[in-house]
Amino acid sequence: MSDKIKIGISIGDVNGIGPEIIIKTLAENRILDFFTPIVYGHTKITSFYRKTLGIQEFNFNVIADASQAHHKRANMINCWEEDVKIEPGQAGETGGKFAFQSLQRAMDDLLSGKIDALVTAPIDKHTIQNEEFRFPGHTEYIQSRVNASDSLMFMVGEDLRVGVVTGHVPVSEVASGITKESILSKLALMQQSLKTDFWIQKPRIAVLGLNPHAGDNGVIGKEELEIINPAIQAAKDAGIFAFGPYPADGFFANHTYKKFDAVLAMYHDQGLIPFKHIAFHNGVNFTAGLSVVRTSPDHGTGYDIAGKNLASETSFREAMFLAVKVVQRRRETADLTSNPLRIAKLSKDRD
Repeated sequence: MSDKIKIGISIGDVNGIGPEIIIKTLAENRILDFFTPIVYGHTKITSFYRKTLGIQEFNFNVIADASQAHHKRANMINCWEEDVKIEPGQAGETGGKFAFQSLQRAMDDLLSGKIDALVTAPIDKHTIQNEEFRFPGHTEYIQSRVNASDSLMFMVGEDLRVGVVTGHVPVSEVASGITKESILSKLALMQQSLKTDFWIQKPRIAVLGLNPHAGDNGVIGKEELEIINPAIQAAKDAGIFAFGPYPADGFFANHTYKKFDAVLAMYHDQGLIPFKHIAFHNGVNFTAGLSVVRTSPDHGTGYDIAGKNLASETSFREAMFLAVKVVQRRRETADLTSNPLRIAKLSKDRD
């Protein structure tokens, strides 16, 4: 029995770039040295895209259950029996239906411990909606399946990590979602993830303001004075090294973010626009604060380039390696905390 980490991969929208970036990534044999991939989808889908990409030498090892995974092969679990009409670049019911079937089966295996982490290929948030998926995105669905009270959308790049207080909500509802309690909750999740998942023992977190110029002392909005400042102070009182609030525009332009281990933005676009500008193609979306590990690339379905052999697999590859690292770090942390003698030895060795 191999002790390699098993990474489950949901196929995403079958008419988007998900199948393409999965195939391009797993076709590189050296990647199998680091983990065992298990794709949840169907070989007919990947056969179609392999032909489109001109990748004929690569194929999947078909299994019925994750326990049967071959540790030196890319594995596939066929999640449906129907024939699927593949229409690259077309948003529709078909893409949403099979994206959900893949995600649901992968989540079942993640929750039962059959896989160690989940990497999700992009979905269409509109077409995936059904009776069992009434969520604005992966993050909220996975949080619900884990029965967690909160989670953190944490964008991770080589030089920048950004979390958001309000995630997939309309801009008109952002201000009402900014409360002292919600900011404190996200800061606590961010600090814990930085310590456990990234091994940063004393993380420094920058907090952005909500309003232009961080409110200019109440001239352009009161949220900084009445909500954000008190939340930062409460976080400091709780032992979290939080600083701010900083005006969002100049914070990224003058590279202030490089002085911190992570940044907490107030809403989605405030954090993700600069993140994608700085870390695009290498960035990863990590759902922090949960008992399970889930990552994804930092882009969407890419309908405009689907089936054209134009999609970059770089972000998807980074998402898989981040999932492996987080699982490894959590395991080692759990081992160390359960064995104080090991911690004492490591501390002595580092003196």
